[in-house]
Amino acid sequence: MSENTFPVYTADAIVNFYRTEVLTGQEAKHFNKTDLTPAPKPETVQTLYMRVLHLLYRFRPECHSMVPMLENIQHPAYHEGATAIMSVYMRRQFLPMCLVYDFSLNDLLAPKQKTLTVLSAIMNFLHFRQQQRADMDRLQAYTKGNLEAERKIEMLTIPPEQQAEADELAAALSELQTNTMHEYQEVNAKNDSLAEWKTKIAEKTQKLQAQVKVDVSNLKEDIGKLKSQIVESPEELKSQMEKMRENVKSIKNSIKETDERGVELQSMVQ
Repeated sequence: MSENTFPVYTADAIVNFYRTEVLTGQEAKHFNKTDLTPAPKPETVQTLYMRVLHLLYRFRPECHSMVPMLENIQHPAYHEGATAIMSVYMRRQFLPMCLVYDFSLNDLLAPKQKTLTVLSAIMNFLHFRQQQRADMDRLQAYTKGNLEAERKIEMLTIPPEQQAEADELAAALSELQTNTMHEYQEVNAKNDSLAEWKTKIAEKTQKLQAQVKVDVSNLKEDIGKLKSQIVESPEELKSQMEKMRENVKSIKNSIKETDERGVELQSMVQ
């Protein structure tokens, strides 16, 4: 045989498959590994091919032995064996579907180890046939399910008297989605504005803190100067102290106003 394009199974696997999927009754019960190895038995191999033909074409095995009732045939019983073999051989056309192209009459009369390859090819084809039938069954089931779903959809169609209400609900839903989108856009804009104000507040606070440090430093210098003048001019010292208190109060008020503005902006965004 040429190079195989199908898996060649072991004798055990072949026996198990033909027992369960091809043979029936006593034939399946008595079929075993010794019928195929080391040398295949012609009677067993012929029986397997007959059962395969019956499985594929419903051609009963006993029909292979039927001899035409012609007047010039004497002792037709003597022809039954050869007739059965020739009948099986003449119906070998299915083997090319199994990718077996070199089947000969000798493979029926004196089968050899090649028989395991031929049986593997038939087994592979029967597997494919079973899978194809299962796929067709699933396809029919899916088609039937689709038809039933289409009928149910037709039954679920909105009646004309309810169509106006359905249209109104659809319009309300569309409007709600539009408004929601606008709200999202406004919230995003306010968040952006809040982030910008936070940045400005942070910058202003930083500047105020720097200015406070400078003012405090200046106040310390002024206090130092005033201390040296405290005996000579108490009224001037009192005036300077009052100015310093006003400066400190002004700085505190500025910081407070900045904090309140930040809180107000956060509340507006929320």
